[in-house]
Amino acid sequence: MQYRFTQTILHSRGSGHRMGQDIPKQFINVYDKPVLIYTLEGFQKHPQIDAIEVVCIDGWHDVLRAYAKQFNITKLRWIVSGGETGQESIRNGVYNLEGKVSDDDIVIIHDGIRPLVDDSVLTDVLVKAAKFGNAVTSMPYNEQIFVINKEDETTTTQYIPRETLRRVSTPQAYRFDILDQKYHEAFEKKIGIFGSSYTNTMMVELGETLHFAAGSDKNIKLTTKDDLELFKAYLKADKDSWLK
Repeated sequence: MQYRFTQTILHSRGSGHRMGQDIPKQFINVYDKPVLIYTLEGFQKHPQIDAIEVVCIDGWHDVLRAYAKQFNITKLRWIVSGGETGQESIRNGVYNLEGKVSDDDIVIIHDGIRPLVDDSVLTDVLVKAAKFGNAVTSMPYNEQIFVINKEDETTTTQYIPRETLRRVSTPQAYRFDILDQKYHEAFEKKIGIFGSSYTNTMMVELGETLHFAAGSDKNIKLTTKDDLELFKAYLKADKDSWLK
């Protein structure tokens, strides 16, 4: 399936504090390449992605442009400054597209520090969004979930059947008119924009039904040093894939 125009917003404004680094974690070099470039390459090589926008921490725009040129990220079209929160940053990216894309264009939102996004995951999220108006990457939940006892937080008497749960992350995709409308509504009504809220949780709070798309266990988010080591292991495994 081909799309007239597919736009990607990469949310990339986090710091490197939890990794104990002095630079933003998306700019940490792994095997002589910044984490963010690995992420961008996944979108660059996908044939159904037409343009990329990065919401970037202030002071790093020129660095990003230089890296994009060095690593031939030709689909990078816009770099936008982030906000005080994750939701403000994504909102800035969405608002910047007003007048630049059409209502029925598909917009993918993705974390810049999820560098192992798979081609098949991107394709499925695009197919589902084109059909339903939105799509969120999801995976089954394989662990048991118990609810804390309110009277004694060290005990439990209730669990949630894992068959009823899904882990949802990015990439997630939306028709631009829906995405833009909901961000205006959310910030006007102060709904779904605080704390750990993200586009998907905001949509649900505003009454939207979300549609699941395929996910991948490799689609890890690089938050801690352990995550970074796991990312390196995945890269090395790919290099050694010829081994039997």
